[in-house]
Amino acid sequence: MVIFHVDVNSAFLSWEAAYRINECLDPVDLRTIPAVIGGNEKDRHGIVLTKSVPAKAYGIKTGEPLTDARKKCPGLIVVPPNYPLYVECSRRLMRLLRKYSPCVEQYSIDEAFCDMTGTEGRYGTPVVFANELREEINQKFGFTVNIGVSSNKLLAKMAGELKKPNLTHSLFPQEIPQKLWPLPVEELFFVGHATKHKMQLLGIHTIGELAKTDPDILKAHLKSQGMVIWSFANGTDVSELVSEPPENKGCGNSTTVASDLTDMDTARHVLLSLCETVGTRLRADRMKACCLAVSITDYEFFHFSHQKMLPSPTDVTIELYRSAVRVFSEMWDGTPIRQLGVHTSRLTHEEAYQFNLFDRERHDRLMCADRAVDAIRSRMGEDSIFRACFLTGPTKNMAGGLDRTRRTGITEGIPDLFPNEKDPI
Repeated sequence: MVIFHVDVNSAFLSWEAAYRINECLDPVDLRTIPAVIGGNEKDRHGIVLTKSVPAKAYGIKTGEPLTDARKKCPGLIVVPPNYPLYVECSRRLMRLLRKYSPCVEQYSIDEAFCDMTGTEGRYGTPVVFANELREEINQKFGFTVNIGVSSNKLLAKMAGELKKPNLTHSLFPQEIPQKLWPLPVEELFFVGHATKHKMQLLGIHTIGELAKTDPDILKAHLKSQGMVIWSFANGTDVSELVSEPPENKGCGNSTTVASDLTDMDTARHVLLSLCETVGTRLRADRMKACCLAVSITDYEFFHFSHQKMLPSPTDVTIELYRSAVRVFSEMWDGTPIRQLGVHTSRLTHEEAYQFNLFDRERHDRLMCADRAVDAIRSRMGEDSIFRACFLTGPTKNMAGGLDRTRRTGITEGIPDLFPNEKDPI
């Protein structure tokens, strides 16, 4: 097999920079100066989403608060995220990849695996064609990617991480001792901070040392994860490329409130807003939830949650909301809340509904009303119709999780982002 892993370098920042240069004729390339894409600090989402190479030189890290990043670099340029742009850039990239590969698995908004097995006769040797593809992406779209080339997904992804930006790397099984094993153990996929600490206690500091460790020792200390990372260290990965994503096993959303939440009325508004989003997503996927959970992160960042089974599988917003309020009331002790979440699980396509003696017509009316609202929002936008309780106050109509453009996929009004793209893809 021949697998490509295509990963956009500093995706959000690169897409923003390419857009400003091509569309806005901005002479400043954000990738060449200390710059980051950062969230909204007023809404307490002020973290670094992605950074430029010059910003990285100041020690700025993805995920850290913008206040900390500015202390490290007082002249730091902070650009707010532009999700419609990112959605469009991702779509264009995936369509280009599907032009060359019969099977493309989108792994995230900015990376994908491509099955290039059997294409050598048409495109040439894998590494040579990967370089050609990388140059085409840069010429068409104005941003760069790393491409890892190998015989399975794990090694292809590890290859793409070897050195950045704008490079092609191979990591075939015969190259593992030279290219993979000398790396620090924490650079192996699936090895996080806690696992790294356990590895160090066992005297394991490199991927090569992990690969040569007795797997029974790893299993004794890490259970099944020990066997997984041992296989990864030896370059073994049996996962297949899946061009169609699997069905969702759950659906949820959470939101960080602008100021700590301390009263029940505001909490109900936030829960209703979250249920609006969750219900819409369930109906779009033609799924119903059998279980609902509410999660709370308090002002001291302690996290806890509680769940309950629903009387019957449902995708009706008000039914989800009422269950969410009951769960929330049972678990909240009045501690100020920083973040609220509503999550559903045990999804089903089942159409049966367990009516009680009094609510049959009400459930049917609510179900029809939700679908009518969905139809209006899909044509006119999420704010074209909403409940009167969201007219005033800080709570938005549909809050939580992904930006609304990423939820709905709406990118109308985005100009031609890629003037160098000559042929349709």
